[in-house]
Amino acid sequence: MILDLHRFVADERPYWDELDAAVRRLEETPGAGLDVESVRRLHYLYERAAADLARVATFAHQPELRSYLDALVARAYGQIHESARRRRLPVWTWLTTTFPCTFRRHGRAFRLACAATGAGAAIGALLILALPDAKRELLPFEHLLLDPSERVRIEEAEADSSVRDAHAQFSAFLMTHNIRVAVLCMALGMTFGVGTLVLLFTNGVLLGAVAADYLAAGQGMFLGGWLLPHGVVEIPAVLLAAQAGLVLASALIGRASALPLRHRLSAVRDDLVTLILGAALLLVWAGLIESFVSQYHAPVLPYGVKIGMGVGELALLVVYLGRAGRRGEARAA
Repeated sequence: MILDLHRFVADERPYWDELDAAVRRLEETPGAGLDVESVRRLHYLYERAAADLARVATFAHQPELRSYLDALVARAYGQIHESARRRRLPVWTWLTTTFPCTFRRHGRAFRLACAATGAGAAIGALLILALPDAKRELLPFEHLLLDPSERVRIEEAEADSSVRDAHAQFSAFLMTHNIRVAVLCMALGMTFGVGTLVLLFTNGVLLGAVAADYLAAGQGMFLGGWLLPHGVVEIPAVLLAAQAGLVLASALIGRASALPLRHRLSAVRDDLVTLILGAALLLVWAGLIESFVSQYHAPVLPYGVKIGMGVGELALLVVYLGRAGRRGEARAA
């Protein structure tokens, strides 16, 4: 039977809204009880929404409608069947399943964020190599304006000095600053993704210019020891926040979607919160590493040790985001 999608949505939307309102009340007041009639009504609405989800499951060109119903049915299922278990281990379940699965579900947005950053890095590297006099415009931080070899000499000479006493304060500054940048990346999704992509591109220009400047000066080991320990976590964290911004932009645009804006935003709400919280946790770790590892140069910490640490962190992050929670995904499928 051919499904008249627009009529189907119009007929079923009141039931979805009623179920969403009922589940929201239970989520906001988890200790509240329900009378027998309310329980029966909730179960009926849940079964009806689950049946609707099965009917639209074959519509590949309606991913937002399917995502909305999938999220709604999952929330209702949780309140009916799993609320006690979910309250016992919410943090562990979120870390091991919810966050990595959400990341993989929006892989296209993450790849777009990577492409924008990579394009900016390529442009930044070309500019610093072709126009070395433009360094002041490309690199806004004073310590980056020094000749790379001179900076390496200064950093290594002061590697064991008393400046380490300020590292805790510096770590706190980095955490708060980078979290603000991450939140801005997501918030700029309200510009239909344009602002998010522009911010990623400009950050990429800075990254590419710094890398090219130090590599051209023969300071690749210093660059790797300085950037890798925290950068392999910090850069993915910003990309995760940008991923959230692009998911928000996609919901706002709603191309080929039969859902109204309110439902499209509701469908991605939990995913946005998950992605930005994951980015924030990664940025906290990156801030600690940058302050207490990246800022210590040879001879205090050999560059090979720092580079090895960065490679190990990156490998663990790739395995975590790529594999964690797959058993739960398979069970849900």
